[in-house]
Amino acid sequence: MPSDVPAPASWRIALPHTAAAVPMARALIRTALADIEVPADSDTAELLTAELVANAVEHTPGDGSIELVVELLPTGCQVEVHDRDPAPPGDLSRPAPGSEPDPWQEHGRGLLLIRTLSSSCGHRTTERGKAVWFTLPSPARPVI
Repeated sequence: MPSDVPAPASWRIALPHTAAAVPMARALIRTALADIEVPADSDTAELLTAELVANAVEHTPGDGSIELVVELLPTGCQVEVHDRDPAPPGDLSRPAPGSEPDPWQEHGRGLLLIRTLSSSCGHRTTERGKAVWFTLPSPARPVI
């Protein structure tokens, strides 16, 4: 691998199935991205990670931890949140007809943010539930 391309690295961290998991996940993703040469957009990564974790806490049964999996790649990063509920999170590929968020409600924008701000996103079943994920590319390097 060329010396200017960072080696892939990954982390798997258990988080509590409580609202406290959201700021913990934000801090973990910020720390993970700060240590690489070609980071993905850490603000966007924090926001989308917080959305995935908050959704897992709010919409899945509270028996067991949530796992945050962060994979740093030469081309950016992939973040997954694992929970114990196998039910799909909603349509991450496109909004359902008539499903625009109500501007007067505090909820309902998480999947829209994930679809809009990530380069790709989705979900998959796992042995113990599901994983919901997104990827972010590294910002383009300026040509010198």
